[in-house]
Amino acid sequence: MIFNYDGTNDKCPVPLVTMRLLLKKLQLGDQCILLIKDPGSLKDIPKLLKKQSYFYSQRRLEDGIVEVVIESKAELSKV
Repeated sequence: MIFNYDGTNDKCPVPLVTMRLLLKKLQLGDQCILLIKDPGSLKDIPKLLKKQSYFYSQRRLEDGIVEVVIESKAELSKV
């Protein structure tokens, strides 16, 4: 399953809290795709993902929006 969250109009800590709730739902093979723009979220979200050992990628889109794609942690244990 793919969980999508458009946080481009939200300010920190809303995107961070929402992401944490979505991460709890992830199962093997799931992805979570976030769209964020808030400077605090752009700093805090990758920091938390690294701390919790999630595999993720990010890319810049237009208008300062960043797409963050997060893989389920269970996916890492297969590698």
